Amino acid sequence: MTRIFRRAFTASMSFLLVVLMAALAMPAAAAPAEVIVLPGATSAEGIANGGGTTFYAGDLFAGDIFRGDIQRGTAQLFIDAPAGRMALGMAADREHDLLFVAGGFTGQAYVYDTLTGATVATYQFPAGAMINDVALTNDGAWFTDSFQPKLYFVPVSEAGVPGSFVTLQLTGPAAEISGDFNLNGIQATPNGKTLIVSHSANGELYTVDPANGASATIAGVSVPNVDGIVLLGRRLWAVQNSSNQVTQVQLSPNLTSGVIEEVITSDLFQVPSTAARFGSRLAVINAKFDTGFPPTAETWEVVVIDR
Repeated sequence: MTRIFRRAFTASMSFLLVVLMAALAMPAAAAPAEVIVLPGATSAEGIANGGGTTFYAGDLFAGDIFRGDIQRGTAQLFIDAPAGRMALGMAADREHDLLFVAGGFTGQAYVYDTLTGATVATYQFPAGAMINDVALTNDGAWFTDSFQPKLYFVPVSEAGVPGSFVTLQLTGPAAEISGDFNLNGIQATPNGKTLIVSHSANGELYTVDPANGASATIAGVSVPNVDGIVLLGRRLWAVQNSSNQVTQVQLSPNLTSGVIEEVITSDLFQVPSTAARFGSRLAVINAKFDTGFPPTAETWEVVVIDR
């Protein structure tokens, strides 16, 4: 009996030690935060760094685009989008003064002039597409499709002129279509030779080769309810909407694995969807899908946290 008790005690202590080590490796930290209201917005989903302290944010179901200042804590309507458009993930091409916007259930994408707000181009992707997010490389913009295992690439010339899109069929784990929303967020390495995508249904991150569509799992990273992602060097932030948190991940040099460094929480998060990085600050937008779909709320805001 003594030997059995000793074994049970040792096993229990070993289990507790593993749990403690995991907790220390993934601390949940409530971050000091401030709120920037999007005046007149009726919904929200996407946000992008526009250079300096400027950000762009979208009205999900109206398609309108807001422009704001992270430092001043202000925002105002910038683009009153034509009826029928949507605005999900977005990315700003600062060199060419362009804003690329994913059009969600419309199956479209839009390119706006950030100097004038004018529409530069509109793209209609294949039937059945749900265009969720976008990432930029030196050559153009990559869009994710949450309903189909495909990415769409819009080339941009040196003069800043968007061209005709091409479709990239994915293979491997990122191509799995297992839930209502599959491929979601997307980022690109600085040289554009590797894409990183988030998969909402699988709660995982994958690398994608833009040359052939082959994908691979980034091991060691579980991010349930993952939505938009932000990449800076080898550090990645994954926004987990229904989990009301942002997970900070340190990626390996070859991007084959990652380690969760921190889980960021805030009482101000209300189903956050996407984020943008501004130096030591992270701007996270609340989608408020907990209020319904389409969501209903009196105000829509960006939550800015120091990290």
